[in-house]
Amino acid sequence: MMLRIQSPEGTRRVDIDNLAVTRELFEKVLNAFETIEYPFRLYGRRDKSQEIGSSDTKTLASYGLKHGDMIFLSPIAGAVQRVEQPTGNGKAKNEISNTSLSVSTPTTSMPGSKIPARSTVDEDQVDLLLQKMDGTVKRKRDPKNCLHGENSSCIHCLPLEPYDASYLKDLNVKHMSFNAYLRKLSSGLDGGKYANLDNISCRIKPGCTGHPPWPKGVCSKCQPKAITLNSQPYRHVDNIVFENPNLVEQFLHYWRVTGRQRIGFLYGKFDVHLDVPLGIKGIVAAIYEPPQESTRDSVRLLPDSRQSLVDRLAAKLGLSCIGWIFTDLVAEDVSKGTVRNFRNAETHFLSAQECVMAGHFQSLHPNPCRFSSDGYFGSKFVTVCVTGDAQNQVHMEGYQVSNQCQALVRDECLVPTKDAPELAYARQSTAEKYIPDVYYKEKDAYGNEVTREARPLPVEYLLVDVPVSTPLEPVFTFAAGSHKPFPVENRPIDGHLQDVSALASYLNQFSRHRFIDAASDFHFLVYIATMDMLPLMESMDPLLEAVRSKDVALANQWASGDQWSTVLQLLAHADQMLTTGQPMEEGATGDTTGIPWTCAHCTFINMPNLSSCEICNLPHQI
Repeated sequence: MMLRIQSPEGTRRVDIDNLAVTRELFEKVLNAFETIEYPFRLYGRRDKSQEIGSSDTKTLASYGLKHGDMIFLSPIAGAVQRVEQPTGNGKAKNEISNTSLSVSTPTTSMPGSKIPARSTVDEDQVDLLLQKMDGTVKRKRDPKNCLHGENSSCIHCLPLEPYDASYLKDLNVKHMSFNAYLRKLSSGLDGGKYANLDNISCRIKPGCTGHPPWPKGVCSKCQPKAITLNSQPYRHVDNIVFENPNLVEQFLHYWRVTGRQRIGFLYGKFDVHLDVPLGIKGIVAAIYEPPQESTRDSVRLLPDSRQSLVDRLAAKLGLSCIGWIFTDLVAEDVSKGTVRNFRNAETHFLSAQECVMAGHFQSLHPNPCRFSSDGYFGSKFVTVCVTGDAQNQVHMEGYQVSNQCQALVRDECLVPTKDAPELAYARQSTAEKYIPDVYYKEKDAYGNEVTREARPLPVEYLLVDVPVSTPLEPVFTFAAGSHKPFPVENRPIDGHLQDVSALASYLNQFSRHRFIDAASDFHFLVYIATMDMLPLMESMDPLLEAVRSKDVALANQWASGDQWSTVLQLLAHADQMLTTGQPMEEGATGDTTGIPWTCAHCTFINMPNLSSCEICNLPHQI
């Protein structure tokens, strides 16, 4: 249907399906009005009585919109209107035309206009959007304390800054958002001109010629400063949202079957979090499980040759790796489905080893920031632990480690202790490496604040809490239905292997006229992109675009191409071999009295006379 959009910039038309979600409408409006660079809202009525919110679940039909309807675009309150007085004949001086009215965010609220940019780097889209927003917290007129008229303001109803401590305390927010922290840096008399966003370095600066190199000499110019750990007042991510409970249930299924712990990487995107001023939320759409060795008490990650390819595939779907998740579950009563609760304030929330691992991952995924001379500051990479709560039920806890911890881990200054998971240890200097002094402060038995050396160090000085949630209305980037999902990668257990037979069984659930339903599975896409018999990654761009835009016709067109037709032929031949025992090609030699078998390690289909795999030489597992 066609909708008309009326705005201060004029009127435009957009074409959109009536079953499209409202988020797509906002994207089309931004494309139609290329000059709009300010936050806005959409309304179904001129008097702003029917607001249309941006949602991934609500459709235009739910708002009763029909072909030809007029929608009204209005800037969010707090924006400044710049008006050019018309000079044409026949117009009064106070008359304003649509073409001469534009709206922009006040420069006083933009950190970029105060804190000087120290590098040129492409920042995340969510940061660019937040930097354009006003960010102040609007308050209604207080009927008791406000003694002025409706069009006036006083200290009781003036908007609050996004870093206001009392407001954040009322919201039960322990850490302000990072963009609110930037606003706070620019709120002083210097306007943030001397704000320091340089990353911490624990290494000796190279190139000092006034003395012999370490360990024979060091000076105040090249020596890194001592570090006193403190609670980080901000966090780079304010909420972690799993699109639907099925994501976690599928991840937990491995532990329920084997009793072994598991690690996965979270793939999703970052968006504006409306519950925290200038906040950011990480939305998880899929969980990729890398190669790993796991026991009931530990997990060890193995080298993953496919990780870069998975990142490329996710990027084409509009996703990126935003965090990692791991289980630490011990069953208490199998019949009741309860688990033990051993992570709490009396023990620990994250172990020192997990903090070191989180710091390592955060260093691999730095946060682009033009206000830092390095071009990066901190990280948005999050950590999610699945453990037991006080009611012995499975629940999730989210964390990040502080920028101080990230620097200590990056420069190999921090290690876990052997017997106490709640304690880390700052290494001492050696002849090969200089380690700066690390301290933390605590109160003694008399209430006095004393400084302690971080040998050992309680890990709570390194942590930043991040709430974890799922929406009331589940969202599915990848299709969910009554069909059985494709097996998850790197699970070496019966019924979970990704092989040719699993691919054939999975595809048999879908109609060929709806290939989009089969393709809308992250693990299926990863498998066909990397499968040994015919990897398809280089030809999958149209399919990934179809999955991203939910384009049925484009998916069917790709499925009718040569690459996928070849896969279907291979599946047909493999099925014939498994059912009749005949070889795939005429004239093939070898024993055909038995049934060909699929290697459990590399998924190659071997002839029945072979006792070990022809490709990887590993023995046949019966």
